[in-house]
Amino acid sequence: MSDSNMIVALDIGTSKVVCLVGEVGPEGRIEIVGVGSQPSRGLKRGVVVNIESTVSSIQRAVEEAELMAGCKIHSVTVGIAGSHISSVNSHGIVAVKDREVTEHDLERVIDAARAVAIPADQKILHILPQEYLIDNQEGIREPLGMSGVRLEARVHLVNGATNAVQNIEKCIRRCGLEVDHIVLEQLASSFSVLTDDEKELGVCMVDIGGGTTDMAIFVGGAIRHTAVIPIAGDQVTNDIAMALRTPTLHAEQIKIKYACALAQLAGVDETIKVPSVGDRPARDLSRQALAEVVEPRYDELFSLIQAELRRSGLEDLVAAGIVLTGGTAKMEGAVELAEEIFHMPVRLAMPSGVYGMEDVLRNPIYATGIGLLHYARQEHQYQAPVEKLPVPARSAARDAHPAPRSSELPSLGSLFGRMKTWFQGNF
Repeated sequence: MSDSNMIVALDIGTSKVVCLVGEVGPEGRIEIVGVGSQPSRGLKRGVVVNIESTVSSIQRAVEEAELMAGCKIHSVTVGIAGSHISSVNSHGIVAVKDREVTEHDLERVIDAARAVAIPADQKILHILPQEYLIDNQEGIREPLGMSGVRLEARVHLVNGATNAVQNIEKCIRRCGLEVDHIVLEQLASSFSVLTDDEKELGVCMVDIGGGTTDMAIFVGGAIRHTAVIPIAGDQVTNDIAMALRTPTLHAEQIKIKYACALAQLAGVDETIKVPSVGDRPARDLSRQALAEVVEPRYDELFSLIQAELRRSGLEDLVAAGIVLTGGTAKMEGAVELAEEIFHMPVRLAMPSGVYGMEDVLRNPIYATGIGLLHYARQEHQYQAPVEKLPVPARSAARDAHPAPRSSELPSLGSLFGRMKTWFQGNF
């Protein structure tokens, strides 16, 4: 396969940095050929607070992915999140020049729609078209080539702090990499966890990470509202550490292994060992007592999401309900508690649309990374972000019958030669 068919995603999160290398097949399917994951040390609530630590985490994750994929990575598609993200709906109107909509008309109407006042320290990250109108005819998705005299575009503008964007770019460039695209993380996640039917019917996607909870609301197939809530998994870990008087590292392990977001689902008889601070001995605690610490924080988070949904004015339009994803959404009882609060269908979404390493990647923590690969493929920016290297020998089981690559398929001449030899030896 040519190098130009390789795409690379970098998800720089508050709790982890994930690097995914994908190979795009002739039919457009993405095969994951490399995965690298490292704890994230230099971010707080989605924003870089320590460049050296962030660079170190990125380098380790990229090297791990390079080793697995047998390639050298040159550029990446990266996600961005944080409380500095803001969004607004806008629209623009232009006259159609030759009574038929051309590419130039589309560029002009998008330019008109983006002409809104934004603070000097912010920059536009995305201009996401919602729908076009031609002579007041609504609901047009693809206006190119249509007849009319007046073209209007309704768009969703996503802005981010210029310094936050520059810090991410600086960290990546210090690793010797270039940035292909910077993508809003909830937009990326939506590519991997939402179906077209859900987007059309109306859905609220909630990506609960380590530092932030990212929301994206889709109605009529287009994104209508985005928001970032600065409460997520780290606050749950901190609550456990404070309430149980245990170090943060142990609190994180207890959260992952034993925590439950709905106290009534936790067994009263189940007990867990809680390490103490210093040289004090570990203590026994019931799992239900742990759930009673965790549940109020999840209740608060879902209440804030519900308030944001109401503030958007789209609560009555999300007929497909709520889709939860992200590492913190995996907790037992989270879906049941969310259904109690939202009074609408809720599901936990696993990322999809790729093949290779499904047993590892079928996990909500990879939703953003896999979504970034989908975004990169859609943009068709295959500009050789990787350089193939000789791949070291892999396991014997995998190499026993390797699938032929397109460049390894036998030629017609060699096929006829083999057939001739076989016939001569058997007849």
